[in-house]
Amino acid sequence: MSKLGDTVVDAVADAAATVVDPRAGLDRLRSGFPSRTVAVLAVGVAIGYLVARSRRHA
Repeated sequence: MSKLGDTVVDAVADAAATVVDPRAGLDRLRSGFPSRTVAVLAVGVAIGYLVARSRRHA
């Protein structure tokens, strides 16, 4: 579980770096994550979006 927290913190830091230098930040994001981690994060974002959207319309 702590490794997941570290991964999330690293992702947020890399995303913030992307604002300053987009090319270098995106390269770091792509190289820092195995494809499985990226897929899990993408699914989590999609589920979070759908839940938030359904609560907004309810």
